[in-house]
Amino acid sequence: MKNITRTVWILSVVSLFTDTASEMLYPIMPIYLKTIGFSIVLIGILEGVAEATAGFSKAYFGKLSDTSGRRVPFVQIGYALSAVSKPMMAIFTFPLWIFFARTMDRLGKGVRTGARDAILSNEATQETKGEVFGFHRSMDTIGAVIGPSFALLYLYFYPQNYKTLFFIAFIPGLLAVLASFYLKDKKLFDHKAKTHTPFFSFLKYWKDSPKEYRKLVIGLLIFTLFNSSDVFLLLQAKQAGLDDTMVIGVYIFYNLIYALFAFPMGILADNVGLKKIFIVGLVLFATVYFGMAVNTNLYFFFGLFFLYGIYASATEGISKAWISNITDKKDIATAIGTFSGLQSICTMFASSLTGFIWFQFGATTAFIVTATAVLIVIVYFLTIPKPISRETEILRL
Repeated sequence: MKNITRTVWILSVVSLFTDTASEMLYPIMPIYLKTIGFSIVLIGILEGVAEATAGFSKAYFGKLSDTSGRRVPFVQIGYALSAVSKPMMAIFTFPLWIFFARTMDRLGKGVRTGARDAILSNEATQETKGEVFGFHRSMDTIGAVIGPSFALLYLYFYPQNYKTLFFIAFIPGLLAVLASFYLKDKKLFDHKAKTHTPFFSFLKYWKDSPKEYRKLVIGLLIFTLFNSSDVFLLLQAKQAGLDDTMVIGVYIFYNLIYALFAFPMGILADNVGLKKIFIVGLVLFATVYFGMAVNTNLYFFFGLFFLYGIYASATEGISKAWISNITDKKDIATAIGTFSGLQSICTMFASSLTGFIWFQFGATTAFIVTATAVLIVIVYFLTIPKPISRETEILRL
């Protein structure tokens, strides 16, 4: 824990509070929207618009953070937007207002992501990136355990009282904003104070970025194109016979495993290599999807979700640590923001693709196609050289 600085602790606590608020609403969001008159099609359009907003804004605000030389204001504004959006969805139920509030929530994520991850990167060395990002993911995911657990308990005593949950979710969201004010900006590089940043300026970074960055991100995006929403895993468990409580329970179990293993997995990655641990995570992902395709045992689902939690702990934080190690310090927010933005767009296509295959050919085919595609992605990553830090590469030149 000696490598976990005060700043990393603050950011991790902020993420824990925010994820508690967001995940408290995740299981009930589709149900709530249907109770106020949203059709399945309108819910799909809402989520599509929200994710597109998050995707493009991650890239833009990551670039803006780098060009301005500021990090903390983006983090504070981003978390504030997400916190305020929670009660807004319960105050008025007009579709246009719901679209505005939901988009504000995703915009907040876009504003903060690149700057936050750049701060985490700057708080670590090349040898401790996995540990720092892993610790942050662990704390963040604890919120994904607390939030749904509270929602499940609350709805047990107050069934169908969904609106109140949106107001309750504002409390941890507000605590996250207050905690973010303990962060201090550090001047880490020179910057142009009045540089104009066009909305699509991150596309220029893709052209000018290190070759290793482009190779890595291409592999990550191909994987994302087949990594559909976790909703499909939960739907498969539901169709196999788990009741609603068990489905939410298995989702909480997955997040608990993810939270418990993200930090030690990050430390292990620093010792044996980010690439090796990431590939292990992909192997586990393929195993889970093959298992989902053939499993009929209800209890075996907990074993699959256990492996799925390990997969997440071996890839989510590790991928960002890997990116930050092969990127110039002055471009880290742009690099991570660009990747995160493109990843959000690819995730939309992934869920659409899986949904289409599921509808046309059945769940078994959908899971087998995904698992097989990821095996090909693993072969691609095996061809990528071991990560070398950008600073080391520059010294060699």
